[in-house]
Amino acid sequence: MSTDALFPGEAVTSYDVTGRLGSDYYEVFSDIDAEDRAHWERAQAYVDEVGPTMLDAWDRAEYPLEAAHRMGEMDLVVDGIDHPSLTRMSPLAAGLVNMEISRGDGSLGTILAVQGGLALRTLALFGSLEQQDRWLVPLADGSVLGSFALTEPDHGSDSVSLETVARRDGEEWVLRGAKKWIGNGASGGITFVWARVDDEGAEGHGSVRCFLVEQDTPGYQGSVITGKVSLRGIHQAHIRLDDVRVPLDAVLPGTKSFRDASTVLYATRSGVAWSALGHATACYEAALTYARTRIQFGKPLAKFQMVQERLTHMLEDLTAMQLYCRRMADMEEAGTLRPAQASLAKFHNTRAARRVASSARDLLGGNGILLENGVMQHMADIEAIHTYEGTESVQALLIGRDITGMSAFA
Repeated sequence: MSTDALFPGEAVTSYDVTGRLGSDYYEVFSDIDAEDRAHWERAQAYVDEVGPTMLDAWDRAEYPLEAAHRMGEMDLVVDGIDHPSLTRMSPLAAGLVNMEISRGDGSLGTILAVQGGLALRTLALFGSLEQQDRWLVPLADGSVLGSFALTEPDHGSDSVSLETVARRDGEEWVLRGAKKWIGNGASGGITFVWARVDDEGAEGHGSVRCFLVEQDTPGYQGSVITGKVSLRGIHQAHIRLDDVRVPLDAVLPGTKSFRDASTVLYATRSGVAWSALGHATACYEAALTYARTRIQFGKPLAKFQMVQERLTHMLEDLTAMQLYCRRMADMEEAGTLRPAQASLAKFHNTRAARRVASSARDLLGGNGILLENGVMQHMADIEAIHTYEGTESVQALLIGRDITGMSAFA
């Protein structure tokens, strides 16, 4: 704890609540119970262990699969999913884990979002007992990597219009279509493919259902998308489904319509809000450390009025993000969190994270573009989370519909 005189009778204190640099200024997370804190500390240990590997991987645009497997080994991907076969993790603990992992590396945060938030959650919510017996634990412990294939080359925000189809042929389903931006889609694991049933005259024709597809199934082609300048430490895939044949029991019986895919996406929006908080925390702490240690014109940057004002604006955003996340976790624990409320948290936090990252990048000057200082990497990765699980515009329309009672969607 350090104290410097500002004006007579006034002092500035660095609250070391999180064990970091006092970024929890309102002590939003100071009362975390022992069980939740244990999950949080395990996430910190994980980031400390794999962080150096991920920095190099981001620079090389490589996906170190061992980091994904290790996340499962440390029981960090359960994402608060309520299932008897999974470790109990409260919404607050799940959020803190997400925050901490994203604070360390955005690609790791996306691995968590894909493996736990999307793939594992889809199976836990909608899979048959047989499917869960076969795949739930391997997904949770990271021995099998999973992906969630909804977005298509021509259907991102309007994913409800998906064109991938599934038709019955005797004792098999035949899948045909394409998916894009699918994390873990070329990892050699399994993919949950959302497709529209094309079975004229049969019950369920035209409905959207989900199919469990092993990636070594003939006709499944997952190619890594290159040229990314964001989330470079995890691969996203362009998937082609060329008459992929799977047994009838490959369909997840709990999926009946697009609404079921939306249920999964609603749950992950809170995770994106926590992830944005992690990114922003890393940027703020990097800027604060730099301001305290960088000497210019004979004194630390932190002694300049302009720098202190910028840090204050960053802390303002960061504290608001923390308050959003903590309240959201409390409502989720109580079972009262509504999808539009999760959308508002995602809407606010990714926007605020962009502001924090931009200020941090500027404050570090030329050094801000170096990977070793972290800010530029987080700044680039925030651009991805700002878009995925529903763009800013889509979130605004979801919130607008909720508060006005009128839909502005086409």
